[in-house]
Amino acid sequence: MKFFPSSLVLAAFCAAGSAMAANAPINATEVTRTYTRIAHATFEDALEQAKTLQKEVQQLLAQPSANSLKKARNAWVAARVPYTQSEVFRFGNPPVDEWEGQVNAWPLDEGMIDYVAKGYNHEMGNIAATANIVANKELKIGTTTLQLDPITPALLATLNELGGSEVNVATGYHAIEFLLWGQDLNGTKPGAGDRPHTDFATGKACTNGNCERRREYLQAATALLVEDLETMTKTWANNKDSYSQELLGKPEESIKIMLFGMGSLALGELAGERMKVALEANSTEDEQDCFSDNTHNAIYYNAKGIANVYFGEYARVNGSSVKGASLADLVKAKNPALHQRMVAALEKTDTALQAIVKAAEDPAKPMKFDQMIAESNSAGATLIKNGINALVAQTSVIEEIAKAFGISHFAPDTADHSF
Repeated sequence: MKFFPSSLVLAAFCAAGSAMAANAPINATEVTRTYTRIAHATFEDALEQAKTLQKEVQQLLAQPSANSLKKARNAWVAARVPYTQSEVFRFGNPPVDEWEGQVNAWPLDEGMIDYVAKGYNHEMGNIAATANIVANKELKIGTTTLQLDPITPALLATLNELGGSEVNVATGYHAIEFLLWGQDLNGTKPGAGDRPHTDFATGKACTNGNCERRREYLQAATALLVEDLETMTKTWANNKDSYSQELLGKPEESIKIMLFGMGSLALGELAGERMKVALEANSTEDEQDCFSDNTHNAIYYNAKGIANVYFGEYARVNGSSVKGASLADLVKAKNPALHQRMVAALEKTDTALQAIVKAAEDPAKPMKFDQMIAESNSAGATLIKNGINALVAQTSVIEEIAKAFGISHFAPDTADHSF
């Protein structure tokens, strides 16, 4: 699963002054062009995989069975591969930051969506924590009564952060994940969610009630995900009105955006929110892909997205690749030693995160992320700490790169974590 290019022989040229000067063989405009092409391809792949997920969901609803549910789940896992690589385009690109919450918000209080186990652990003070949209055609929040019938993509989009709570997530990958898997009631022991396919059956075969509305919800949430990814794919298209063209008009600023996105995803989001929080709290509620036990892959492909931007190369789902002038080219031309340090830092992160994937997918005795964060699991804690430390070190090199290019006031988002 190595994500580094087969050859690191990149163009090297040291122009007078900055390697980002307009007359350099590799310049900021060309690097920005590669960046926008990779962004477009990544979101386009995420869209195509979401469409495949939608087809499998339609098949599940047409013929509910253990097999059709398994295929829908597999399609969800596959859909996460390109999407999680796209998260490096957050943090500095406003169109992505403003859009992302509807698509990938987590953690969520699943009781807002559907039935949950008695006494489940939800956020304190969340007035919608047990709203159960699937079971209720209307919902009273304070003095307001919300009409929840029929369940449509437009309705679901209005229900995010219901009652002012960020954990009230009605849409996106994780709402769909919960509907396909159900709660993971295993805590830090082996096992993922195990929703029966009969929760999507019709008539007397329906289990746990409200199957028709549950079917409506799953269909609407999947349709909205496809719509959202269509929007973002168009945002990065190569045309005169796209966000890509806006970035190409300010290439020097775009380099800063690239580095800020890489550093913020690595540090505050990945090392902090997605790994450190769950480990320190021993909290499965803070695991990212918690219902499916797919967190190890989400973490790995987040880091892969960072490497994609640095090396200017993205491996598409269809086997083709998008590549071109890269940050690596610029750094190597300006400071070959710094480039080699960045390559080493990325390789160290790759090794650490592959160790997490290997443990999670061990055919003899898999240890998923939610098992790794158990209070008594020192081996799991070491795996996660190694990943965190590698990401922190990697971010330090990114900060050095920013300094080398004269980027002032550069501070990747820490999400209020200290390392």
